Amino acid sequence: MINLIEGPEIEFSEPLVSNGYVLDRQASRVGRLEPVPEKVRQDRSALRQRLDQNGYLYLKGFFNPQKILQFREYYFSSLAQVGLLQPESNPVDGLAGDGPVDQIKMREILFNEVIKGAEYKALCTSPELVAFFEWFLGGEVFLNRRKIVRHIKTGSNQATGAHYDLVYLRQGTDQILTAWIPLGDCAIQDGGLIYLEGSHKTFQQTESSPSEKKQAGWLTKDLPSLADKLGTRWLITDYEAGDLVIHNAYMVHASLDNNNKMGRMRLSTDIRYQLSSAPIDPRWQNDWHENDGL
Repeated sequence: MINLIEGPEIEFSEPLVSNGYVLDRQASRVGRLEPVPEKVRQDRSALRQRLDQNGYLYLKGFFNPQKILQFREYYFSSLAQVGLLQPESNPVDGLAGDGPVDQIKMREILFNEVIKGAEYKALCTSPELVAFFEWFLGGEVFLNRRKIVRHIKTGSNQATGAHYDLVYLRQGTDQILTAWIPLGDCAIQDGGLIYLEGSHKTFQQTESSPSEKKQAGWLTKDLPSLADKLGTRWLITDYEAGDLVIHNAYMVHASLDNNNKMGRMRLSTDIRYQLSSAPIDPRWQNDWHENDGL
């Protein structure tokens, strides 16, 4: 059981909804994701301690926003031909169209062109990102080949259920780190990633018992009930282009529904770095595909 944070309801302009479940907005059940203070951004020991304590590092403005927006424009431009966007809209805005989408063609472009393309590779291996992980982990790093990029439309009911990454990566190291990158501004109403405060400690303890290990898959879609069960709160924020969140393999996370009133799609990518010398899960060494079984 995690200590409750008592206090009044935290005010947000809209309900906080995930897969139809409305989050309790009491201060004991929802709070703000805390960015890493500038004064410790260059202190590796402090960052490691912070990751161990919180399960995540929220690095505001890590990337040049223009780099992120250029990829966002490339992504949506690549898929414009399948009917994904509003006609004659600016691809960088990512405004979903109202008409039918050629799902077969979209998957073909996504998995054969975008995921395997030079633009996505350049983003995932950005020099500043590789340099950070080498510095933070203290050695040569390895980027797992299975990398995921997703767009989420308004009202699509595609919110990510609560889970932690280790359940999908058991054949490798538990010291693997996930980098979640919002590819464009992602306000709370756009359905960004949210984190269950202190949950990494709970599930790291659970994982120490072979009989208690969780199976691959989501813990639940019912985020309010999970927060109640663990006596903790969901942490949320308005992300901006250029932000980066890193979390460890035990940290429970999920997403809110995309309820952007303008029809703006959430676009994000999650990739995983680890030390090259650590065990590598062989199942993650192929390009991501919707039928890859993970």
